[in-house]
Amino acid sequence: MGCTALQRIAEKSTRIEKSPLVGIARMAAESPQLRERAEVEYFRLGARSTLNRESSGRMPFAWTINPYRGCEFGCQYCYARYTHEFMELWDSRDFERKIYAKSDAPELLRAELRQGRDKGLPISLGTATDPYQPAEKQFEITRRILKVFAEFEGLDLSITTKSVLILRDLELLKTLACRHRFGIHMTVTTLDERLARLLEPKAPAPAQRLEAVRKLDGAGIRVGVNVMPILPGLNDSPRMLEALAARAAQAGARGLFGSVLFLMPSAMKHFMPFLEKEFPHLAGRYHRLYARSAYLRGEYPEKVSKLMSELRVRYGLNAGRGEAWASAVKAQMTLPFGGRAFV
Repeated sequence: MGCTALQRIAEKSTRIEKSPLVGIARMAAESPQLRERAEVEYFRLGARSTLNRESSGRMPFAWTINPYRGCEFGCQYCYARYTHEFMELWDSRDFERKIYAKSDAPELLRAELRQGRDKGLPISLGTATDPYQPAEKQFEITRRILKVFAEFEGLDLSITTKSVLILRDLELLKTLACRHRFGIHMTVTTLDERLARLLEPKAPAPAQRLEAVRKLDGAGIRVGVNVMPILPGLNDSPRMLEALAARAAQAGARGLFGSVLFLMPSAMKHFMPFLEKEFPHLAGRYHRLYARSAYLRGEYPEKVSKLMSELRVRYGLNAGRGEAWASAVKAQMTLPFGGRAFV
């Protein structure tokens, strides 16, 4: 290749690198840094709205709220790492190292609810990133959002989290349980402390999460346990899942939900190196399972679905569940998530 051709390629590459950022990528690049802590940077990110429409039609809720972009818990399997790619952040580790706080989200939510934008449809808090991750200790955006919900009545609300920080807001949660159709989903993927630490490096230990379930139930708040995701060869044995179902029931959970891992390309490029390092004997199996699709279909997920249904009946984890929770079981077992509504 001649010198001129090489120059043209170099000039084209330079133009691409200097292409102006637009949309959320520009907003992220211009976000002021709030503080830095232990290799984690916090930024303030403006938002056009707080309620985001769930566009796949697969889920038991119509609206999602995520007070933060990125999540410090650093779960190896997290599908939501793709949301940082919208901001031109291509290193998957940035998802847990660069946390964007939507500090104006509560005020936007209040305006949206007053306008009736929710249309009375179910709202889920914490679908892509944990609303009670460590950043919440400082910014309290989730707490402010709950205070906004407390100003209204008759909404259909749920919260999904792995964090025991939710107990900080127990009195506020009790108010929401009185004013709204309200429930909490505590995610517990395994009882194995070592496995949990590998999969979810900075999330609270499983025993702590189940203790939070017990306290939430004791406060009269409807709470269920999410076994999500179920990972082939890691936390999917009938013995492990039954033990978890038994502990969930003992803690006072009213529902048990589960779905098999789905592995989007952005998650795969982070998860597979982890798997090859920590569980190399499973790497080949995962490459085969997810070679053609991010979602598993056929005998394996059907077998898992059947087992989860049996465990719900065996341990009374269908009791007291309203219509929204009944539809959640079906939806959670037929993931994937779809659309771009979870950001």
